[in-house]
Amino acid sequence: MTQNKPELIVFPNPYPARDYEITHINPEFTSVCPVTGLPDFGEITIRFVPDKLCIELKALKYYFIGFRNRGIFYEAVINEILEDLVTAMEPRRMEITGKFSTRGGLHSNVVAKYSKSDDKMPHSDRIVVKSFEKQVQ
Repeated sequence: MTQNKPELIVFPNPYPARDYEITHINPEFTSVCPVTGLPDFGEITIRFVPDKLCIELKALKYYFIGFRNRGIFYEAVINEILEDLVTAMEPRRMEITGKFSTRGGLHSNVVAKYSKSDDKMPHSDRIVVKSFEKQVQ
């Protein structure tokens, strides 16, 4: 990690001329409630159509681990993930869904979306983006 910022590693999309959907699911997401200090658990689903870049999964896993001890609301988690991943990959479309575990009789689902054709490209300073340039098939 550089300057305590998580690193996201991207690599060239092997089929940039084709629209196809990628789904990554983290069923063991954890963070901390900023009000109570208790752990929050959830499942994060990343669904996107790549453009020129894809995300490397080991770096994505470590990125998620960075939330483990952070006090952060669900809404901020999902929107930060969307902004960070759109900044790193500049996909055609992306949707981030958080399904958070029941606490106090309530469970929460949060969804944030981005579309290159409809939305302004966000820029996140929270991450460092590195490129894996070598073509691997």
